[in-house]
Amino acid sequence: MTVAQSSIVLRGIGKSFAGQQVLTDISLEIRRGEIVALLGASGGGKSTLLNIISGLLRADAGEISLQGTPAGEFRHWQRIGYLFQEDRLLPWRTVEQNVHFGLENSGLPAAERRERVANALALVELANAARRWPHELSGGMRSRVALARSLVAQPEILLMDEPFSRLDPQTRSAMHEELLRIQRLYGMTVVLVTHDVEEAVILADRVAILKPHPGRLQSVTPLDLPRPRVATHPGVNEQIRLLRLEV
Repeated sequence: MTVAQSSIVLRGIGKSFAGQQVLTDISLEIRRGEIVALLGASGGGKSTLLNIISGLLRADAGEISLQGTPAGEFRHWQRIGYLFQEDRLLPWRTVEQNVHFGLENSGLPAAERRERVANALALVELANAARRWPHELSGGMRSRVALARSLVAQPEILLMDEPFSRLDPQTRSAMHEELLRIQRLYGMTVVLVTHDVEEAVILADRVAILKPHPGRLQSVTPLDLPRPRVATHPGVNEQIRLLRLEV
């Protein structure tokens, strides 16, 4: 893989907290427009690695580049979206005001911010809910608002830390379809942290398994499976089985 093809390059990443090693020698290259799932048991450092990629944490060892740029020179606010496990909607703001929050430090003109908010809400099919309050929304709608807020800055990289884990199975499946639709539309790079093997296989182009204590990269598995994927498909079901054995 050339530098031009790479979206995220990690070389020998290490991180410790209070003398406890959390990540050790993580090296991974993620292609532009690729969906990679970080899979593994708790304690593998998946969320820590995501926070290092986002710039929220600094690695103690190793190097990282994003879209061919050293991480320290990368304009994180504009080019990286982050979707957390909780939707983190502000209850005193309407839907459109919550989405606008993702642009408040952008320096963009007000008219462009309004246009981007409207486009992001239309993208997740919530244009008619712009003036509603978070307490009026279902869990799936709240997740869509959080997704719109992550997309409003038009990021090149979208980081996701188990964003659908609290949803019921039907809503979760709908959000999977929504994510894949938007990712195909914009071609952004997606890194997804999950404990769910089925979710990883349904969504990802490759699955990177991290083993815990300390977190280390055990394997990277490409998923050469046609889309859309359903767990009942023989090939998908077999890949889920094999990854469960490895995890």
